[in-house]
Amino acid sequence: MATLGNPQNTIAILNKYNFTFQKKFGQNFLIDTHVLNKIIASAHISKEDFVLEIGPGIGTMTQYLCEAAREVTAVEIDKNLIPILEQDTLSEYDNVTVINQDILKLDLNQLVMERNDGKPIKVVANLPYYITTPIIMALFEKGIPIENITVMVQKEVAQRMQAGPGSKEYGALSLAVQYYAEPYIVANVPANCFMPRPTVGSAVIQLKRHTTPCVIVKDEKLMFQLIRASFNQRRKTLLNGLNNSAELSFSKEEILAAFEKAGISPTTRGEALTLEEFAKLANSF
Repeated sequence: MATLGNPQNTIAILNKYNFTFQKKFGQNFLIDTHVLNKIIASAHISKEDFVLEIGPGIGTMTQYLCEAAREVTAVEIDKNLIPILEQDTLSEYDNVTVINQDILKLDLNQLVMERNDGKPIKVVANLPYYITTPIIMALFEKGIPIENITVMVQKEVAQRMQAGPGSKEYGALSLAVQYYAEPYIVANVPANCFMPRPTVGSAVIQLKRHTTPCVIVKDEKLMFQLIRASFNQRRKTLLNGLNNSAELSFSKEEILAAFEKAGISPTTRGEALTLEEFAKLANSF
């Protein structure tokens, strides 16, 4: 039975192993049963599911995942946590595998093929806030078969992922995430739900992978180059942003011709364009 949602039990495990939090790994362990239950429920985990957990810590959420899912693989970078997970907090569960590895260096496509016959998996994580974006984008860009990702992230990052055109939070991250998935903020989580307490607000966000492309774009790489150029200096017009970009090699005349073909004003700003309009502009080039 899952017991680590209780702060006293978490403290007992930490004391038993003389565990010291590693700042370089951004470790903040969940100690709130309500939040844990909400994550499991919002991820829609059933006994048919294979779940990949990133950053299990001492296994708090892993216990809940093991009780809800068919199989769990937990990837933990901190070698000091492996004995706690394997010999103690997860020792009673026969449906979990712990891997001591950097998630960004692991061949996840091979893992999914071996453990789930290549079928879509569900990802659940309480991510270190300093590396949230690289991990999420790697999961999408590597073409790993994923049904949904349910993650604890910094509140500000969750708001940026979900933001739409015209808002101050809207930017390159919003468009990148929304190209691959539909984001939905499940819950805001106060600092007292963690040990140690983080200095920023947190939120659980679910990213439901699109089953079919939400926009048709001929060159993904070019579209994201246009997006980055548009937001690198977000107060500049689109024309100036693209013309000054080190990533792009189009002449001013070519840029103006593409704007005309796409039916987009060169004096507008990137924050006003939808994902569909960025795809249309990329296709015009």
